[in-house]
Amino acid sequence: MKKQKVNTQKIIVAMLVAGGLVSPTAHATNGYFAHGYGMKAKGMGGAATAMANDTFGGANNPASMVWVGNRIDIGVDWFRPIRSSERSTTDVGLNGAANSGSEDFAIPEFGYNRMINPNMSLGLTVYGNGGMNTNYPGGQLPSGGPNTCDGFNLNPGGPYNLLCGDGRLGIDMMQLIVAPTVSYKFNETNSIGVSPLLGYQRFRAEGLQGFAQFSADPSNLTNRGYDSSTGYGVRVGWQGKVSNIITLGAAYSTKMDYGKFDKYKGLFAEQGGFDTPENWNLGIAIKATPKATVAVDYQQINYSGVNSVGNPSTNFGGTIPLSLGPSNGRGFGWEDVKVWKLGAEYNYSNELTLRAGYSKNNNPITSRDVTFNIIAPGVITDHYTLGFTYTLANKSEVTMAYMHAQENTVTGRSLFNTWTGGTSGTEKIKMHQDTLGIAYSWKL
Repeated sequence: MKKQKVNTQKIIVAMLVAGGLVSPTAHATNGYFAHGYGMKAKGMGGAATAMANDTFGGANNPASMVWVGNRIDIGVDWFRPIRSSERSTTDVGLNGAANSGSEDFAIPEFGYNRMINPNMSLGLTVYGNGGMNTNYPGGQLPSGGPNTCDGFNLNPGGPYNLLCGDGRLGIDMMQLIVAPTVSYKFNETNSIGVSPLLGYQRFRAEGLQGFAQFSADPSNLTNRGYDSSTGYGVRVGWQGKVSNIITLGAAYSTKMDYGKFDKYKGLFAEQGGFDTPENWNLGIAIKATPKATVAVDYQQINYSGVNSVGNPSTNFGGTIPLSLGPSNGRGFGWEDVKVWKLGAEYNYSNELTLRAGYSKNNNPITSRDVTFNIIAPGVITDHYTLGFTYTLANKSEVTMAYMHAQENTVTGRSLFNTWTGGTSGTEKIKMHQDTLGIAYSWKL
């Protein structure tokens, strides 16, 4: 028993190190939240609030962990988002199009749980958010006189990227969250749980020189390399078995307060502020037959409560300077996201469990804010998933999950029209994505 405990501790340390080194970026699905956390949930469209299948309660519902037992889950997702942007129908030299590079990402996940006694467990979930990640090549737009990029870039000369900046255009945003979890079963059918959320995030922006004249601090607007900050919050949850057939669940997470990105206090509202928004979820799981379970979740992510994300990009309007950086400055204009998740699980045999799912959310980006979201095109609304778990002879498990997010497009009037007298045309951003993940799990 002592040897097993030492090995478990080594595994936890190793996975925390791995999680810090492998950036869990590019989860631009429900805004910049993942469509699900844990490979089993990912195969069910993300529905997990009323389920107790694995050790990802710190991301889904902390109350679920006490039903899981002694367990470790280690997985990785191959994530492939395909993004592009275009500006057209202008009568000045701002027409152009580009595809984002950085199309392949490896996203790790880790969970651990141990029963302290029959009614209490201690666990750990490590997961990530991201998705504000783009990498467009520069040189799409030429120089050419008035009402072209020459009028925006403080060092005119061209050629320019799609936002009238120099060289490559894009941002890289990641959040790594470590969630130690305490879960308590206060009777035979109900449990509660709490997960302190400890976060690390980093950010980099390139090619935004075209907005320097609108920044309160243009020296801390773009091309400053990576900056990082740490933050904290808490997630609480309840799970209850109403009957042998129906289980309910609910979870709530506060906004995670992070330190400011000082290198980008001329870009983000609140002088470089960037927090993880408040979010909550409700779920029901129905044992339709002895072998089949159907789960439904509703989730809400309140992006409007984070100024740098929720403030409209049209704040200030006109050519008023200093509109990037202050508390009421321009943001990405993301609306709150409401997500419905539907998943099904079928025990085909003692060894094989099959899963499928679908989730639907509103698009956080409206046509008003297309220009700013060229660098963060989180426009996905529909996710289709499949998955399975195979139990090996030693009772360990291999789980795989696949997700396809249907291509979605948002078109709107270019923000450059504000400064060119209405001659800068319309813009279009679009994205589709696929993920394929595998996880290995075993009971301790």
